[in-house]
Amino acid sequence: MSEGVDALSTRRISEAAGVPVASIYQYFADKEEIILELVKRDTEEMDAHVAETVAALETLSIRSVVTTTMQAFLDVYARRKEFVAIYFRGRTSPAVIEFCREHNVRIAEALFAVMTAADLLSEDADLARGLLAVEIGDRVLEWAFREGYTGDQRVIDDGIEMLVGYLERFANQTGRTSSD
Repeated sequence: MSEGVDALSTRRISEAAGVPVASIYQYFADKEEIILELVKRDTEEMDAHVAETVAALETLSIRSVVTTTMQAFLDVYARRKEFVAIYFRGRTSPAVIEFCREHNVRIAEALFAVMTAADLLSEDADLARGLLAVEIGDRVLEWAFREGYTGDQRVIDDGIEMLVGYLERFANQTGRTSSD
């Protein structure tokens, strides 16, 4: 993965794994299918970490949910550098692109449910606005990780502020309570 997603091949994967290429083809049709499975594995870890960290919040607010969610993503990116390369620089496969879109919908639904259950949202809030926020958050992280594996902290911090500012427009007083 050090040479990028485009340089990845089933032959290189088999060499790195120490198995014959034929063994790879027993389980995967091609490189794109392998990449998709890696993305699925890592997003499952990310989703579990988001759920765990948001559930551990003592006080829920728009700010605390957004900040905690973004930090949970960053925690997984720090543990899985190859995921950063695949997720942000390897979205060339139609299957991976579609999976990422569906994943963003699931994240938006889960976070909207948390915020609704915690009574953080006004009547103007809806899932479409939540999905817009998740898509923007995804682009913020993509931009922050465009050149490296550590992320540009200024871009991340500014992105969090942008998301909080947008979402607080649809929050009630409880949702606007700061709880960093």
